[in-house]
Amino acid sequence: MIKVTKLNKWFDDFHVLKNINLSIQKGERVVVCGPSGSGKSTLIRCMNYLEEFQEGSVAIEGKSILDSLEEIEKIRQDVGMVFQHFNLFPHLTILENLTLAPTLVRNISKDDAKTKAMEYLSKVKISSEANKYPNQISGGQKQRVAIARSLCMNPKVMLFDEPTSALDPEMVKEVLEVMTDLAKEGMTMICVTHEMGFAREVADRIIFMDHGEIIADLPPDQFFDRPDNPRLKEFLSQIL
Repeated sequence: MIKVTKLNKWFDDFHVLKNINLSIQKGERVVVCGPSGSGKSTLIRCMNYLEEFQEGSVAIEGKSILDSLEEIEKIRQDVGMVFQHFNLFPHLTILENLTLAPTLVRNISKDDAKTKAMEYLSKVKISSEANKYPNQISGGQKQRVAIARSLCMNPKVMLFDEPTSALDPEMVKEVLEVMTDLAKEGMTMICVTHEMGFAREVADRIIFMDHGEIIADLPPDQFFDRPDNPRLKEFLSQIL
């Protein structure tokens, strides 16, 4: 589904991603973790070219995202992105936030887009808030709306960039429950998160990054119970 090959990125003189190689299969759930500044968010933002990179390649279903601007736009339609800070349009209702892209980008009729939006709002347990504005709902609800908005585009892949880090602790659980349900349904997911309980329960693989490199790429049982990398052991000792 996703193949990253020899990916390198710099911010001026700072080498943020160093020769990253990564393959993700259809239906896999991959969690990316590591200390702040390790390149986690930059990596998944490169996967749909929200961040430009200087060397290497990223391909979605065999198509390079750098073939053309038109190709990037097509790929982005199939790659859903959920951000740390929701990125909802404050002047639109919840329902309007969900129907905007399907009608403009997918050319779906307004009635069909509304029907699908209500289905996904129900899926994330927030259909009763459809006619409210983002400033009228909680942070956890906003993030569930953001997930539903991405699902309305029928993505093949979902990218999550620390989706719970901006939430109050009591709101984290409701968002993780929605993400867990998605994972159980077979959605291909790449999630940057520090929620290790979620990683243990949901992930097929857990990737640990440090200083712009992939240090470990392991199944959850080995990642948590039998880590063989000293830096990973240090990281786990500090967060578990």
